[in-house]
Amino acid sequence: MKMTASSVAAFAALSSLVLFGTAACSTNQTARENVSNSPEIDVPGEQFDLSQWNITLPIDANADGKPDMVKVKDLQNYSHPEFFYLNDNKELVFTSPNIGVTTANSKNARSELRHMSRGFNTKIKTKAPKNNFALAAHENANAFAAIGGRMEATLSVDHVAVNSDRPEKYPSYSVVIGQIHAGNDPDRSKGFGYGNEPLKIFYKKFPDHDTGSVFWTYERNLPKAHPDRTDIAYPVWGNTWENPSDPGSKGIKLGEEFSYVVNVYKNTMSLTFTSPNREPVEYSINLADNVDAYGNIDDKDFKHGYAGDWHYFKAGAYSQCNGGTSNPFWGTACGGTGVWETDKANGDYSKVRFSKLVLSNGTPSS
Repeated sequence: MKMTASSVAAFAALSSLVLFGTAACSTNQTARENVSNSPEIDVPGEQFDLSQWNITLPIDANADGKPDMVKVKDLQNYSHPEFFYLNDNKELVFTSPNIGVTTANSKNARSELRHMSRGFNTKIKTKAPKNNFALAAHENANAFAAIGGRMEATLSVDHVAVNSDRPEKYPSYSVVIGQIHAGNDPDRSKGFGYGNEPLKIFYKKFPDHDTGSVFWTYERNLPKAHPDRTDIAYPVWGNTWENPSDPGSKGIKLGEEFSYVVNVYKNTMSLTFTSPNREPVEYSINLADNVDAYGNIDDKDFKHGYAGDWHYFKAGAYSQCNGGTSNPFWGTACGGTGVWETDKANGDYSKVRFSKLVLSNGTPSS
């Protein structure tokens, strides 16, 4: 199924003239009903395997007070003209404003896919084992959809936020382009279930630099209020987020293509980053203990790491620039109005395009 050019244009007009929290039509289906004889436009599901993904968008078109989420079945025929679409080269484009509708546990807007191992089988609940993967060290590992998993992506970051009143804050001017997220559970008696992230892959570029930096972070698996719960950054190309220096030729330009492979096999997460004319960068870390990616024991991390958690992949554009000021770490005071056309014109958004995004089973490292 395809969307017509006229229906896309109609929905774009509606989306751009209102605040992200409300909209004039309830769903994208409303726009698709206005069919004409215009040339057809491909939807992402015709070029990418989206059979195990849903998506969260930075808008609230149905006015339910939450960001819109498109389910796996509906995503196969879905496109949004601003936030989730195919470009002329059949690449998958994700766009997210600094100021948009956010999920309950985040201050950052996103256009981001969430791995749903259950596929179309909605009888399996989102947090159920058969919709997520575990590490081999999990006491009930065989009850899950998989032990480990693999996500491969080739992409480029075309834009990151350019306005911030707190440029010294680490997340300013950055976007997350891939994640492993652990589950958020009410029962945390065994030291798991805090909803932390063993992996976030970042791209960050200061407005006055020609290139940006790619790095990844590991979050210590501790309670939210614990003073040692923090994200530890590891460099790929350029700098990590605390370093404001110009990465120069060591960095990645906007629009420059690169790839990552996230491979979780048994308990080990292996990361491989590649880009034309650059040396590959590789890391390996056991997610079931407290030994860091450099092979050193981290006494401040939980000694069992993420062994007892359930996990899922995420990919897209998860903006790290927001308008907040209250959080001493994540409050970046970035520019934005909540009106898309204004924010787009002012550069208050992130944009990422993928030419490849593939899920598969985890494999032994070569």
